[in-house]
Amino acid sequence: MSKPVVAVVGRPNVGKSTLFNALAGERISIVKDTPGVTRDRIYADVTWLDHNFTLIDTGGIEPDSRDVILSQMREQAEIAIATADVILFLTDVRQGLQDADAKVADLLRRSAKPVVLAVNKVDSFEKYMPDVYEFYNLGIGDPVAVSAASMLGLGDMLDEVVKHFPDYDKEEACDERPKVAIIGKPNVGKSSLINRLAKEERVIVSDIAGTTRDAIDTDIRYDGKEYVFIDTAGLRRKNKIKEEIERYSIIRAVTAVERADVCIIVIDATEGVTEQDAKIAGIAHERGKGIIIAVNKWDAVEKDDKTIYRHTEKIRQILSFMPYAEILFISAKSGQRLNKIFELIDVVIENNSMRVATGVLNEIVAEAVAMQQPPSDKGKRLKIYYVTQVSVKPPTFVVFVNDKELMHFSYTRYLENRIRETFGFRGTALKFITRERKEE
Repeated sequence: MSKPVVAVVGRPNVGKSTLFNALAGERISIVKDTPGVTRDRIYADVTWLDHNFTLIDTGGIEPDSRDVILSQMREQAEIAIATADVILFLTDVRQGLQDADAKVADLLRRSAKPVVLAVNKVDSFEKYMPDVYEFYNLGIGDPVAVSAASMLGLGDMLDEVVKHFPDYDKEEACDERPKVAIIGKPNVGKSSLINRLAKEERVIVSDIAGTTRDAIDTDIRYDGKEYVFIDTAGLRRKNKIKEEIERYSIIRAVTAVERADVCIIVIDATEGVTEQDAKIAGIAHERGKGIIIAVNKWDAVEKDDKTIYRHTEKIRQILSFMPYAEILFISAKSGQRLNKIFELIDVVIENNSMRVATGVLNEIVAEAVAMQQPPSDKGKRLKIYYVTQVSVKPPTFVVFVNDKELMHFSYTRYLENRIRETFGFRGTALKFITRERKEE
């Protein structure tokens, strides 16, 4: 099920990071009083009433800036606007309505996306309300008065935001086709891979900085079956400011991963696996998606009989948090092993939505417990009463025990390995929830 995406945009220094941290419930963004300090584009999962959504914090938009960082922030905010379902436009009551606010408003109007206008730093409604009315002049709806620092008015603002959420459930119920997100750093060959699979030039492969577009969906038929590939490519940059590159790839990855059943993480074989690959892979792992690691440009690597082994070992080491991920060595250029991708997608989707009967599951767990005693502390030993699978995508298990504190991470990992040995679950994360039950 997809989560709507909400992007917080506005000029630098209007309090976007403070608002983001207030909604995300933790200090994720760096907050400083210098315009343009939110350099780290950050996202968080937020829940309001019965709505879950992904919130994106963008750099401030300076509509006419010549400054490299600020102009890149503008491009970055434009990507957030392109990928968001709802835009939260933040302004500052103390600075008043600025010319730059009007320019940002024009940018948002052109996007044709729903916009909620929030006026920040309203610490006293009596004192500042007359100034809030000035923001009606932007012509993009009723301003909502808030104070991110004092946590005032946030509920009213979120009520307005969730009104605009698309009904993904209905849309997705109609579309049963597997959705595959192609994610990875810029320049690893994501566009080339999609073009090769689609057997046509569907995705622009260009070196122009700032080719901002929405993630493109490509329908591909293989062996009589249809797949939807969600591409996150199209951003190649000449002036490579490293932080910027990271933020671009991460924002794209988050929005694509939300919609996908399976994520293909593309890694450049000539460069090897990097920490940035790990960051991007982590987004898919956290959301419990099926995962395939495609090592591209394999034809460009000089090989001996140990090359595959060395590459695999390095990938397993850097992406150690996802030992279940399937690895495939491919070449988008020559077409090497590309037909294997579809077979793997089918296997991974099947495993991501596999259910195990409670009886069989408990037999396996009882056997595992007999082979390796559960941990104990101060004379009290962990007892596992029973285990049951409660959901799929990812397969999620609830383990009922006598004392939650005794259920050590390493023992959960041991049980997970036993379950994987029996049922496979290739390419998918497994989630375990520990619940306490009083002894009868």
